Amino acid sequence: MTRRLNVVDLTGRVAVVTGGAQGIGLAVARRLLSSGAGVAIWDIDQAAMTGALAELAPLGRVEALLCDQSQIEAVDRAAIETERALGPVDLLVNNAGIAGPAATVVDYDPAAWRQIVDIDLNGVFYCCRRLVPGMIARNYGRIVNVASVAGKEGNPNAAAYSAAKAGVLALTKSLGKELAGHDIAVNALTPSPARTRILEQLTEAQVTYMLGKVPRGRFVEVEEAAAMVAFMLSDENSFTTGATFDLSGGRATY
Repeated sequence: MTRRLNVVDLTGRVAVVTGGAQGIGLAVARRLLSSGAGVAIWDIDQAAMTGALAELAPLGRVEALLCDQSQIEAVDRAAIETERALGPVDLLVNNAGIAGPAATVVDYDPAAWRQIVDIDLNGVFYCCRRLVPGMIARNYGRIVNVASVAGKEGNPNAAAYSAAKAGVLALTKSLGKELAGHDIAVNALTPSPARTRILEQLTEAQVTYMLGKVPRGRFVEVEEAAAMVAFMLSDENSFTTGATFDLSGGRATY
């Protein structure tokens, strides 16, 4: 059955989507462009960005910028280039992340732990720290931090990823409260697994475990995630902030 899509008007808005060259990020970029926003995708995969730009360019104003969000200087450079090309940023989707290796806590490589936290948590902080002041100055902004159901429940053999995503949820709650006096909404999304490249970083046992926990019995579709993100970024989402929007197919209902 063909789904009927809700129309979300983002005409004139400028959005940054990290990890926007693939997976959920690419689906979000596609949806935002179709809703009238100008979009900058920040990604570390140059080849993927080239392909994404070819797909997205016919849909509207789009820029593709190389950015390793684990480096605060790289985030600052990408922000400057985005503002120069598209204008002040109204919407931020912190989507980029990695899963890391599968290992128990006692066997976890400390270097891998630091890399995951640097990308999945510190990178979100860097992006918010850089772009929120402009939102405050204009008294408008919408931020969506893509976390994971793992951040709520903790997946075995994925402590670094689970801990980083739990940190993203706490960061979302703190920032939402800090900005509640402005027309700025800061919310998190907690999807269960989608068929994206991040699954390639997991073992078959991990994927089977996670899918087996989903009552709907399937992967979330990236377009479903994009639809929820589009609402979270809309003017209509003007009251809810510091909250978590569940997208786990019934696995986590809190």
